[in-house]
Amino acid sequence: MRLIQALFVVLAALCAVIAPAAAQVRVDIEQGHLNPMPVAAPDFIAADPAAAQVGRDVAGVIRANLDRSGLFRPIDPAAYIERIADMNVPPRFADWRVLNAQALVVGQVSSLPDGRVRIEFRLWDVLAEQSLTGFQYATTPDNWRRIAHRISDQVYEHLTGERGYFDTRIVFVSESGPRTRRIKRLMIMDQDGANPFYLTSADSMVLTPRFSPSTQMITYMSFETGAPRVFLYNLETNRREVLGDFPGMTFAPRFSPDGNRVVMSMARDGNTDIYAIDLRTRKFNRLTSGPSIETSPSFSPDGSQIVYNSDQGGSQQLYIMSAGGGGGKRISFGDGRYATPVWSPRGDYIAFTKIKGGRFSIGVMKPDGSGERILTESFLDEGPTWAPNGYVIAFFRQSPGASGAVKLYTVDITGRNERLVTTPLDGSDPAWSPLNP
Repeated sequence: MRLIQALFVVLAALCAVIAPAAAQVRVDIEQGHLNPMPVAAPDFIAADPAAAQVGRDVAGVIRANLDRSGLFRPIDPAAYIERIADMNVPPRFADWRVLNAQALVVGQVSSLPDGRVRIEFRLWDVLAEQSLTGFQYATTPDNWRRIAHRISDQVYEHLTGERGYFDTRIVFVSESGPRTRRIKRLMIMDQDGANPFYLTSADSMVLTPRFSPSTQMITYMSFETGAPRVFLYNLETNRREVLGDFPGMTFAPRFSPDGNRVVMSMARDGNTDIYAIDLRTRKFNRLTSGPSIETSPSFSPDGSQIVYNSDQGGSQQLYIMSAGGGGGKRISFGDGRYATPVWSPRGDYIAFTKIKGGRFSIGVMKPDGSGERILTESFLDEGPTWAPNGYVIAFFRQSPGASGAVKLYTVDITGRNERLVTTPLDGSDPAWSPLNP
């Protein structure tokens, strides 16, 4: 399977005319959507009908991406005063200031002789009347959505100072059927819910998909033979292989930051501990020992530590240990039980599921256990996963009742911007990819 076609990215001659001054507008990413920046993004200019449709589609995705981030407020195109006719001519900034626009995204689409299209864009600081960045991309017409995500990332980065996360994917468990005969298949889609695609058949139940942070590889669990098996799935070749057949129950495999190891929990001789597997040698290394149950390991971004949950203190809590194993240090001390910890790609927070009073929450805390903050709470919120820039978390939520729906959501680290992610069927256990190569 080739999910992403070869992309030709060309730095345009636009860069020669872009003013070197720093942006005068800047979004405070830590403040959520309390005061989102007004941004205008007209449909991209085009000379022929086919290119015009691509131009409308690209601009629509850019507006949707920026809006969903919670940091920007796209201005309704119906309110625009100036109709951009040439992206190489500076806009009439006064017309955009009247609308309170602080940033303006303009672009155009051109058909190329070889059947490809060239998509150009430029980002303007309306207040300073300066061009901030501009690029052009040459690609096949059906790859326009990928380009729209890349442009969205450029806009996000220049206006926040942080890397974007729109050119990414989410793999998750697609669920259907009654609770007693649930069908669970592996599905992958763009981060905004577009282009959903099944990776596995309905013949087997799958659980806990996880992306490699360094390659286009997924690890997940499957019960297709009746016993749990851990698989590696290569998205570039559409091939999979068995990581191992294990004598006992296995839980929650997850990659190391360099992609060379997988950590997971395994039940052996009546005890559940954390093990690391070297993907090059397939050798196992036991990292925890003792009578308690240790599960849900997750590496720190530098690979030196692992956070996990354990009941060694009498209730399920979060602990941190060296990546080589040994005794863990408890970091969670609030009321309730803690589960499914996952380290932020930035290293500044650990996201977790918290169970208290029959309710499930998604929260974050610093690696030393301080600064605990609950972001969401419902009947059942579970399974956090970080966007690659470390500012947004995806999770799944189940509604109460025997037939309660299971849906994917995102929330920013302020907890103020919660959004539903549309999936074809019910969806659970999401895992966010790194930025696409």
